[in-house]
Amino acid sequence: MPPHETNAEAAATLALGALGWMLADTERTRRFLDVTGITPDILRARANAPAFLAAMIGYLENFEPDLIACAEALEVGPEELTRARRVLEQR
Repeated sequence: MPPHETNAEAAATLALGALGWMLADTERTRRFLDVTGITPDILRARANAPAFLAAMIGYLENFEPDLIACAEALEVGPEELTRARRVLEQR
């Protein structure tokens, strides 16, 4: 498998972990939906789309406490989430 494929898969896996982390907290999920205007149906339909996952990480980047808390929960550095967003944006 080409390296970029592996990077894209790893980025998507990390982003899905971040999405799961966000959805595990009702207040955090509600804030995400309210701020972005995304409905639960749209979220379900696009949850695996690279552009959606990149945008969701971008949302976390705009609120540093969530970005740091998410990174800690996933046992990665915040820069790894940022790197994943960049990779996903190129897909």
